[in-house]
Amino acid sequence: MATATRLPLTAGEYLRTSYSPDCDYVDGELQERNVGELDHAEIQGALVQWFRNHGKEWNIRSLPEIRIQITPTRFRVADVCLISRNEPAEQVLQRPPIAVIEVLSPEDRISRYQERFQDYRQMGIRHIWVVDPQTRRGYDCSIGSWIETNSLAVENSSIAVDLSVIFAELG
Repeated sequence: MATATRLPLTAGEYLRTSYSPDCDYVDGELQERNVGELDHAEIQGALVQWFRNHGKEWNIRSLPEIRIQITPTRFRVADVCLISRNEPAEQVLQRPPIAVIEVLSPEDRISRYQERFQDYRQMGIRHIWVVDPQTRRGYDCSIGSWIETNSLAVENSSIAVDLSVIFAELG
């Protein structure tokens, strides 16, 4: 019996196709993201809302699940992305956002996140944050280490979130 060989997907084909949920595209291959569970959705929604509530004040836009082009053959989909309102609107981000936030799911593996974070750093994203809904902890992964923190903040700006406020809102 013959087996089918899956040919690599081009970046153009990836960009013209919708996936549910959206996938990362890494060097010709689709990579599924773990999403869809209640804890993940609640934290993601609360973070997007928090930053949207302060959007005009902090001159930012808070976007869930937007594609970010790291290189011509690598696209990542961040759970939450913060961009400046001063930047031109892009359907797929090609300039580094102010920050990205990833919300962990129980099936997530740190090794996959390390590769994702390396891509973010390569693009020039300075603030890479992680929130774990299960343990109700936050991490700043901007420099490569997972540094536990209760507050996610952009230095020299007002852009910040106290995670205890987010977790308290969710009950």
